[in-house]
Amino acid sequence: MRNLTEGRESRVIFTFALPMLIGNVLQQVYNLTDAWVVGQFVGKEALAAVGASFSIVFLLVALVLGVTMGSGIMISQFYGAGDMDRVRRTISTAYWYVLAASVALTGLGILLSRPLLLLLRVPDDVLPQAVTYLNVMFAGTVLSFGYNAVSAVLRSLGDSRTPLYFLAVAVAANVGLDLWFVIGLGWGVAGAAWATIIAQGIAFAAGLVYLQRSRHEVLHIRVRRMPFDRAIFAQSMRIGLPSGGQQTLVAAGFMAMARIVNGFGTDAMAAYTAAGRLDSF
Repeated sequence: MRNLTEGRESRVIFTFALPMLIGNVLQQVYNLTDAWVVGQFVGKEALAAVGASFSIVFLLVALVLGVTMGSGIMISQFYGAGDMDRVRRTISTAYWYVLAASVALTGLGILLSRPLLLLLRVPDDVLPQAVTYLNVMFAGTVLSFGYNAVSAVLRSLGDSRTPLYFLAVAVAANVGLDLWFVIGLGWGVAGAAWATIIAQGIAFAAGLVYLQRSRHEVLHIRVRRMPFDRAIFAQSMRIGLPSGGQQTLVAAGFMAMARIVNGFGTDAMAAYTAAGRLDSF
């Protein structure tokens, strides 16, 4: 935890932002690994399947992440004001929300994965692998959201370095598991998806251990002492929904573009996915 209201402004901003910048680059390595491994060792259909899934995952998680951003803003405000009671209540409310949203999204994602892929005109030779990839990704939503929630809370409290360490662990685990599952065990796109989910689960577990061992009581997770504050949740919704709505519109744009590209066939989908991963850097 770090008080960002003290010190020289430019230095404070730079030292806080630098780990986030490095984290963004690592996140792209994370995404690129899946695409490279399946493209090289499974085939163009697998690469196209990974690419076809991106816009759907983005669409379904955008609104949830927007509301989570609203909680992060409130945590930062209360911490800056020295109101630790409301910091604690906001954190616990955010955790309950993320848990409920991830469980709901798991069911919704698995239920809608195939219809949404058909809506995007995914070719028949790509569709089965794309459905498999999406179903595995949505099955691990709790781990993915949990990892992101812990990281978001720490950043809200002025700590941008520790989430970077968790991300580095996740990237290293993802690379190793990708090679093992896809090449060694021959699991195809399912292996790439499981590698991503397990890697995020490892980072989430590391985050939980860190929180429990932290000297700051406000970070400790105690289920019996984690209230869900409706007033705080409503405020976080008011702050976060505009951002979530904006991200949802961006995701809808990606889906519209994907539908156009998918109409040109598997080769175009694979090329679009590969180019997109490079462009993301």
